Amino acid sequence: MEILDRVVEPTEIVAGRYQLRPPSLRDVPDMMEMSRDPDIALWNGLASGADEETARAWAEKYADWDGGRSALFGVYEATEGRLLGLVSLHKIDLHHSYGELGYRTAPWARGRGVASLAVGTVSDWAFGALGLVRLQLMHAVENVGSCRVAEKCGFLLEGTTRSSYVYGDGKRHSEHLHGRLATDPVPGR
Repeated sequence: MEILDRVVEPTEIVAGRYQLRPPSLRDVPDMMEMSRDPDIALWNGLASGADEETARAWAEKYADWDGGRSALFGVYEATEGRLLGLVSLHKIDLHHSYGELGYRTAPWARGRGVASLAVGTVSDWAFGALGLVRLQLMHAVENVGSCRVAEKCGFLLEGTTRSSYVYGDGKRHSEHLHGRLATDPVPGR
């Protein structure tokens, strides 16, 4: 079996009034502001982007999608251009036709359906462009908003992993495991 160093090439997707594209250095101020949000700091590993140097290094690394090993999309309103959120497809395994999703929404964009639209769009892209068969995502049981996004995007709750991840509060949390197959129906479609 040949192992590929570069799995994906950076791409852009237009989804209604939103644009999904790799991050860039122009996102550094928004990344810094997002990383200071208490919810993002608690539920995501983004808190380390609070200073400019770290945020710049992060944007440079993921502008090339970590050398093509993962796909990170910034979500932007086409007219405004401000970073509204992030959706990542990581742990991409073309041999097993699998990937894992993560997402976060900027506090200034919450309640507008940004996360659901972005997760659904990236899922469709992964199933179509990459030919993946299964996607999964995990979130802390207490993160009710993430659970709603997963369910809205057709990810079925498959179980709970007990005491499985240390989040930003330094405590171990149980997580919900959600999965979606390329053949699964998506609510509302």
